[in-house]
Amino acid sequence: MEKLRILIPKGRIFENVSRLFAEAGFPLAMTDRTYRPRVAADWLDAKIMKPQNVGELLELGSHDAGFTGVDWILESAADVQEMLDLGFDRVRIVAAVPAELDEQALRKKKLVVATEYVNLAGSWLKKQGYDYRILRTYGATEVFPPDDADMIIDNTSTGQTLQDNGLRIVAAILESSTRFVVSKAALENREKRSRIEELAMLFKAVLDGRERVMLEMNFPKQGFEEIVPSLPAMRSPTVSPLYGEKGYAVKIAVKKDEIPGLIPRLKKLGAGDIVEYDLRKVVP
Repeated sequence: MEKLRILIPKGRIFENVSRLFAEAGFPLAMTDRTYRPRVAADWLDAKIMKPQNVGELLELGSHDAGFTGVDWILESAADVQEMLDLGFDRVRIVAAVPAELDEQALRKKKLVVATEYVNLAGSWLKKQGYDYRILRTYGATEVFPPDDADMIIDNTSTGQTLQDNGLRIVAAILESSTRFVVSKAALENREKRSRIEELAMLFKAVLDGRERVMLEMNFPKQGFEEIVPSLPAMRSPTVSPLYGEKGYAVKIAVKKDEIPGLIPRLKKLGAGDIVEYDLRKVVP
């Protein structure tokens, strides 16, 4: 079978994608000054690329699948298929200006707008009715105002870097996160499509596993039939009789954010020997 060619993003996204691969069972092995990591699967061929290029390369068909932010997919207008929103590396694409500039001042001049998002910026600025000229940047966009630009359009997670550089956000243009995306040509290949769907399933299982924990506990026989329907679970609790018919052992997979309120409630219902442990993968 032909190998599935997959693009791994360079930069801030790499760490989360690398961890996802490892937890899915395909750890990446990197060596110095290489753009081709080894993957623990003989049917995968990986290459490191900037996330800005991933969408277009998939559309061209030189690779089959990859990871990038939806912001770069929209910026390049790449015709690709999204398989999964991985949910990490969340950022907002925002317009920001020097703190002392108000809306009236922005409308009185032809703005110099510094950005890496040339297409997204142009579309938004046009809709807003600004008179503008775009200055393409290649990183560190926040340093351009006030000397070299009146506005920037950039990504931010907290807004702190913008604030530290004397900028204030005037509009949020879109929200972005890392996506698992694939070439439409690859989906037309039956074997590649099957491999892609397997990867998507494993990645989702890892992400779902991160959100849940397993609780094991024992319940006495008395009143147990009335308690079971009130127990949270993905489908239904797993119940086994204890040795000597002294009660029941129960397992439930629950979301982590439910735990602080759930364990005290279980204790009040009569649960004992409660044990919590992490899950690696969850496949419904």
